[in-house]
Amino acid sequence: GGALNTSRENIAGSGTYTAALGFGGYAPSAGAPVGDTESYNGTSWTELNNLTTARASLGGALNAPNTATLGFGGIKPPGATYTNETETWNGTNWTELNNLNTSRALMGGAGSSNTAVLAFGGNAPPVTAVTELWNGTNWTEVNDLNTARKEIGDAGTSTAALAFGGETGPAVTGISESWNGTNWTEVNDLNTARGALGGAGLQPAALAFGGRNHSDTKDAETEIWNGTSWTENSDLSTARRSMGSCGTSANALAFGGNTGSPTTATEEWS
Repeated sequence: GGALNTSRENIAGSGTYTAALGFGGYAPSAGAPVGDTESYNGTSWTELNNLTTARASLGGALNAPNTATLGFGGIKPPGATYTNETETWNGTNWTELNNLNTSRALMGGAGSSNTAVLAFGGNAPPVTAVTELWNGTNWTEVNDLNTARKEIGDAGTSTAALAFGGETGPAVTGISESWNGTNWTEVNDLNTARGALGGAGLQPAALAFGGRNHSDTKDAETEIWNGTSWTENSDLSTARRSMGSCGTSANALAFGGNTGSPTTATEEWS
């Protein structure tokens, strides 16, 4: 697909593969987290108004439309400060809203609108299992993940989410958990343990792609979730970690990330 205007890693995403939004991230051109926001129309990326607070490693409402999404948490300058700030996007501007209860970064995010979003796991620090639910006004703590981790792959909505892979602290994992609106339940693991991977889809059909192993070797592997188990499929063209992602298990988008250095590369899955 068309390249991002600004190369960056640890970027958040939402929308579909022909109507996507990428926001935040770490850009080498700035030497710091940025607030850059870009919209994808299926062919090219267009720069839009920035986040109010520049940050990287933030969460996003993965399946929300690119005209009404949510950005939350992350790491902001100066001094790589962990934040709990929450912002909503209306298609033109970002507006600050009520904060997360727990400041953190590298978490999972699931939601189909900017009024119903789930934030889970991440690095507070330390690595956490905390899960919070957004109702359009406030965040409320709900039941934790069974396994605390950061750099989590994510898919689904606030009532039917999937958390997969990530880093527990000393090592990456393939652990997968399913959220039913009340509790997390462990399900079958990824075939390849990894962290900082991309995710897309709605339960019970999800996609996991890219990432890294604990030695930071970049991964290109793609796996499809059918509601019961993961099956390996065709690889990304370019192995990478810490990318933005969105879409469905049938039509997904991977953009930015780190291939050895931050990149503008975009790939479409169909």
